Amino acid sequence: MIRTAEVLAALSLTTDLASGMEFEKGLRTCAVATTFAGQVLGADAQACRVVFEAALLRSVGCTSFAPENADYFRDDVAFQAALKTLDPGDPAVFAQQLRAFGGWAGAAEAPRLAETFAQIAPTVGVQAATTGCEASRSLGPGLGLHPDAVAALDDVYERWDGLGIPTARRGDELSRTGRIVHVAEQAVIAYARGGFPAAVAEIRRRAGGHLDPQLAAAFVAGADVVLAPLAEPDTIAAVLALEPPPHATVAFGSVPRLCAVLSRVVDLKSRWLLGHSEHVAEVAEAAGRVAGLPDAALVELRCAALLHDLGRVGVSSAVWDRPGPLGVAELERVRMHTYWTQRVLERVPALASLAGVASAHHERVDGGGYHRGFPAAALSQPARILAAADVLAALTEPRAYRPAHDAAQAAKVLAAQADAGGLDRHAVAAVLEAAGLPRPRPVLPAGLTEREAEVLRHAARGLSNREIGAELTISARTVGHHLAHIYDKTGRRTRAGVALFAMEHRLLP
Repeated sequence: MIRTAEVLAALSLTTDLASGMEFEKGLRTCAVATTFAGQVLGADAQACRVVFEAALLRSVGCTSFAPENADYFRDDVAFQAALKTLDPGDPAVFAQQLRAFGGWAGAAEAPRLAETFAQIAPTVGVQAATTGCEASRSLGPGLGLHPDAVAALDDVYERWDGLGIPTARRGDELSRTGRIVHVAEQAVIAYARGGFPAAVAEIRRRAGGHLDPQLAAAFVAGADVVLAPLAEPDTIAAVLALEPPPHATVAFGSVPRLCAVLSRVVDLKSRWLLGHSEHVAEVAEAAGRVAGLPDAALVELRCAALLHDLGRVGVSSAVWDRPGPLGVAELERVRMHTYWTQRVLERVPALASLAGVASAHHERVDGGGYHRGFPAAALSQPARILAAADVLAALTEPRAYRPAHDAAQAAKVLAAQADAGGLDRHAVAAVLEAAGLPRPRPVLPAGLTEREAEVLRHAARGLSNREIGAELTISARTVGHHLAHIYDKTGRRTRAGVALFAMEHRLLP
């Protein structure tokens, strides 16, 4: 059994990346909001659970409008980060914020982006917020959230003074949970910039505008207690300790269902990635079954496949949806997405075991992949299968820069990559068989023939020429001829040398 809150924590970390926020901002908001509700406002256990869940997943809909935001503002991640602190209720502060708006695009482009924002916020902004709310309502039940927590997500961009979106509701029309989360989030963002004094000052400044003035006053009065969780060295441990009982748990066999919801948040990041993660998971699981993985390993492989692209959300949709070639800087950002997948999963105890496989889907057996450049020996069988499954799924899906390949074309590309030493040939064979495609004829290393490979396997285990001949029903003299060819082709002259060659090239079962 694992804590459901740990899976939700992984989603919170993912939405931090998508929103351009400091890593673990969502977790800290959850800790502050739950402490505020329970220890200062005196909320009961159920109300605290609603606050806990709403705060943890405040940004669950953040990828729903990412492609459109990238179209308007060039970088949806940077735009989301700016949006978190904009305050139209304070004219002087808002004017200053607009002067700095768009800085991510450079000094020459920033004024145009600020003008665009001012022009489209009343219309496109409402559409974006409505889209995010709808996505939250769709995703929340699949994560097992309390209905009141899901409802509170509609208030993410609303404000106490009615200047929010999408419906401009004001005051007590907003849920109490939503108003508590607003206070906690602004406090956490300000705390990251200037510590305790900045957090208190920001809540005071926003009181009566963005924030419920009574809740703001209660926060200021109890700030020592409310902000205490931010001093904890392990944020996830602090959040899990604050989860109101009873703690929701699921059997590990049920985790793929939760992981599928996380994958949909990721796939919303691009118009061209919709359904990609679940596609990869289907192919990888089927290939794992062909390869003979046990049931428990198949569950882990499916979960890793569903979560393999978590780090994508930290890269602008403008990159993923680019119809032409990427520049050097953009390629470097792309290469970082596997690192962020690893970081998110390693940070969550219940999912940490998936990190190695999930983050290795762009590693290659010749050491030419990323982000770690692992050689073959460092890649597990599930990691090799996931890498091949990801390539097949991507090839058979359309992308901004090309149409989808048909199955036969995709099979040829996979076989070519296996022959070139990038993808593992056994993994490719399993993936193609699982997809109902013919297995590629293996290309053996160093020009070995199938018979020579058989002789090499036995020689690697120390069998004599006579023993090898008996196993293969050939004469000892014929074995000797084969071994002479093997030594010439591989450059090895001893049993240990041949054994190392066999292991290096995965010629042994």
